[in-house]
Amino acid sequence: MLPDGLIFSQIALWVVVLLLAGMNLLLLRQVGILFERIAPAGALATSKVLAKGLELPGRKEPSLTGGEIVIGSGNASGKGQLLFFASPDCPVCKSILPAFRSLAMNENSSTEFVLASAGEDPEEHFAFIKNEGLHRFPYIVSDRLGMELGISKLPYAVLLDASGKVEAFGLVNTREHLESLFEARERGVVSLQQFMTEGRRA
Repeated sequence: MLPDGLIFSQIALWVVVLLLAGMNLLLLRQVGILFERIAPAGALATSKVLAKGLELPGRKEPSLTGGEIVIGSGNASGKGQLLFFASPDCPVCKSILPAFRSLAMNENSSTEFVLASAGEDPEEHFAFIKNEGLHRFPYIVSDRLGMELGISKLPYAVLLDASGKVEAFGLVNTREHLESLFEARERGVVSLQQFMTEGRRA
């Protein structure tokens, strides 16, 4: 027969084990709730001009990296286009450029990556291209393009399909925001915020 002290210690041990198991279940539940609230974090679609399915009429723009490029419908590449709006004096834009270059390598078979900016000082843009290693991307400078698309904050990106129709768009402050445009395209929504909102309503 076991001593009373040993029996008591075993009972106490099982009580502690059960309490720990219960706490772990509560923690797992809280982690799940937190994940649902914060993920996926996608680009914030802020433009009042752009809309999913809107076709951008083709327009020729000179590229600072050479030649001309057609933005929107009728582009000769037969690919979709990612228009990345950035500025040489935007620190966040520069922090996203490694993700931009990485995505360009992964998505180059289906998407043409285009940089767009504004301003009147070409030397500033040429220095930006050189310092950030952007020579292989079309680089257009057009105040009018950003205004027509309702883009007021940077960095901003617009994803078009091969026919020049808008598929996704939004502010892209992180790599995840930029990648979310391609995920939004796969899900058939303009942004992951829309996807999550509709999911919660359902």
